[in-house]
Amino acid sequence: MSFSAQDEHFMRRAIALAWQGRFTTTPNPNVGCVLVKDDKVIGEGFHIQAGTPHAEIHALNAAAENAEGATAYVTLEPCSHTGRTGPCAGALIAAKVAKVVCAMQDPNPQVSGRGMAMLEAAGIDVEYGLLGDQAEALNTGFLKRMRTQRPFVTCKLAASIDGKTALANGQSKWITCSDARADVHSLRAQHCAIVSGADTVISDNAQLNVRLSEQQLADYPLAQVRQPVRVIIDSRYRLTPDLALMQTPGKIIIVRSRTAPALDKVQQWPNNVTELYVAGDNDGHVDLDALLTQLAAEDIISLWLEGGATLAGAFAKQQLIDRYVVYLAPKLMGQDAKGLVNIGPFADMNDIEQMQFSDMRPIGEDVRLTLDKRAVE
Repeated sequence: MSFSAQDEHFMRRAIALAWQGRFTTTPNPNVGCVLVKDDKVIGEGFHIQAGTPHAEIHALNAAAENAEGATAYVTLEPCSHTGRTGPCAGALIAAKVAKVVCAMQDPNPQVSGRGMAMLEAAGIDVEYGLLGDQAEALNTGFLKRMRTQRPFVTCKLAASIDGKTALANGQSKWITCSDARADVHSLRAQHCAIVSGADTVISDNAQLNVRLSEQQLADYPLAQVRQPVRVIIDSRYRLTPDLALMQTPGKIIIVRSRTAPALDKVQQWPNNVTELYVAGDNDGHVDLDALLTQLAAEDIISLWLEGGATLAGAFAKQQLIDRYVVYLAPKLMGQDAKGLVNIGPFADMNDIEQMQFSDMRPIGEDVRLTLDKRAVE
């Protein structure tokens, strides 16, 4: 299909709107919608939170009676099923829009072309594929979960330029600058869950929650910050209720291996803490692939992995990481300092997973590198 420069302009606006929901829409997708009539925007909106009106409904409400004969630019195929809200395809039909331009088809089995078919059956002109790659980038977690029944895994790493994360004595505060640390909180907030290991939680007494600055809160669409679920892998039963993590609001999942020996003493956890038992190996380690499957079944579509070198290496060894976000500080920490990821050794370069850089930018005094899996050719 061929699209005009005007089509692209309005779809870019819809994509920008969808991005405004990045902190709060999960497990639903980020979606934006722009209604255009006589070359003018008559209504627009984005999805804010599951269970609330979808982007198309916000745009239709803004356009009111003027929607008849309009063109709707939507970043994702309008839904055709009734869930916690009604079908958006039906609402567009009822409003008598003339045309719908979708950036991409929805892979959700409950939709998957049915929305477009419903619109076409009502006599509405439907086109799709405009800026599809950008629309895909809006919803990495939603799409990964729909297509593979796994969440999208992002691994955060922070190091000196010689690839070190802590001095030999364990000191690591602070390698990166305050701007980089604030950026981490913004990215944490865009994920369903934060995954770490018991060693990291105990050694840092980490809270692993989201703390946004006033400037960051200006972009937040809700009055109260939604805390990601904190998923802590602890097969050796090292966590205790007195840790700072346990004293902060928000859901916490402690992950145990079914093959690890259990303690005789049962801990009394706060009400926000649950224990999840998953498959494990003969050494009592958690089966990470099984963990991802179980988390996806709990509507966790995106994971922010923020642990130590051992946990990062375990995920990397099984090639379970979809994206790396690496903060590099302009420091040299020396050969005795601790390394970034425990993985290998490798005997053949062909055994090493090849990533690709997708973004590089300065964050304060540091540099943030983003690397993604290479597309399968």
